[in-house]
Amino acid sequence: MRLVTVLLPEAYLEGLDELVRSNLYPSRSAAIRIAVRDLLKKELWSKRVEQSP
Repeated sequence: MRLVTVLLPEAYLEGLDELVRSNLYPSRSAAIRIAVRDLLKKELWSKRVEQSP
């Protein structure tokens, strides 16, 4: 994996911390990785499948 620095609003960090405290994710990083993966699946990868012959 590679390190990426991201600036987020305080409200986003508070939400991430709440998800971690609720044991839905083991860490902020894990939650962000999953969110990015889901975004890519929705916006990019699924469109490639639809466009392929």
